Amino acid sequence: MLYLDHAATTRVRPETREAMAPYLDDVFGNPSGIHGVSRDAKNALERAREEAAELIGAAHPLEIVFTGGGTEADNLAVVGSALAGGRRGAVVTTAVEHEAVLESVDFLERLGCRVNCIGVDRSGKLDVAELLTRVDQGTAVVSVMAANNETGVLFPLRHIADEVRTISPDTLVHTDAVQAFITEDVTVAATGADMISVAGHKFGGPKGVGLLYVPREIELEPVVHGGGQELGRRSGTHNVAAIVGMVAAMKATVAERRAARLRIKGIRDEFETELRRAVPDLEITGAEQPRLVQHSHFRIPGVAAETLLIRLDQEGLAAAAGSACNSGAVTVSHVLRAMGMGAREASECVRFTFGWSTASDAGVNAAGLVTRVAGELR
Repeated sequence: MLYLDHAATTRVRPETREAMAPYLDDVFGNPSGIHGVSRDAKNALERAREEAAELIGAAHPLEIVFTGGGTEADNLAVVGSALAGGRRGAVVTTAVEHEAVLESVDFLERLGCRVNCIGVDRSGKLDVAELLTRVDQGTAVVSVMAANNETGVLFPLRHIADEVRTISPDTLVHTDAVQAFITEDVTVAATGADMISVAGHKFGGPKGVGLLYVPREIELEPVVHGGGQELGRRSGTHNVAAIVGMVAAMKATVAERRAARLRIKGIRDEFETELRRAVPDLEITGAEQPRLVQHSHFRIPGVAAETLLIRLDQEGLAAAAGSACNSGAVTVSHVLRAMGMGAREASECVRFTFGWSTASDAGVNAAGLVTRVAGELR
């Protein structure tokens, strides 16, 4: 299988497996306990927290909140800050955020919170000026993803964070950095964000674990209630093995990031160059915007994405659609709809994403398969 769907999930890194192994066997204790087995697990948990804090650039380890994934981290950041202290704070976000943010925003709106959702243009570029006009002293949180999970288009997050603080110093800035962490410098200093969401399985860690960076002085209303773990910000027994594995994957990702960025970009660029040569009417989404180097989102006019992907899967190539298929009916993704695409165009969009385990010849090989299959379908 030629796997080019790394934006969906990734193969677990060897470092991750090795780091997790002891906590699936001998060191199995509940870190909230008081006896020796639990203390061993607690020590591992806090070592992982310290390492994660250093990798993110947090001022203190307790600014790292471990969650059940990127979705939960987004929910905690957006809902938790808007409802903190019993208030109903306003929210500003973008129309192309991950559903974890948009569904949280919809929930808040049903509770009476004021919501502003800012659009993008045909290339996926965010209207930053409009976003800033919606920020005022009543805005609890501005949530802007570092990079779009579907198209890979990057947003000027540091600039947005700085401008938001100029307008309203008490407004928090949150970013979903789940896709960006792989190849971008996702730190407190680089992003300027008050809260950062990360998910382990996007960069070689296990599924079902993530983290939220949030300074200790920021008050959040918990979205998961129970025993009061994570300083009361996220209750539930810690998955120590998964947390340790995620942090091992974080360390490997950060250590390799510069070299991986160049290598993956080379593979992606070869892929798109070969496709452009063979398919002159290929339309690459956001090609004129800064993009994540691991993303290639495009359409081949006249070729249905669903049919193309099924045929490619039969040939041993895994990729993803740019539109969601439910009960046999193709529906336009909210990202493509926000970009002004109609149903027909969206139904022809596909996403190929590359990652840490992608072979150097994957781009050329994939381009050959896509060209042949698309030609047969046409």
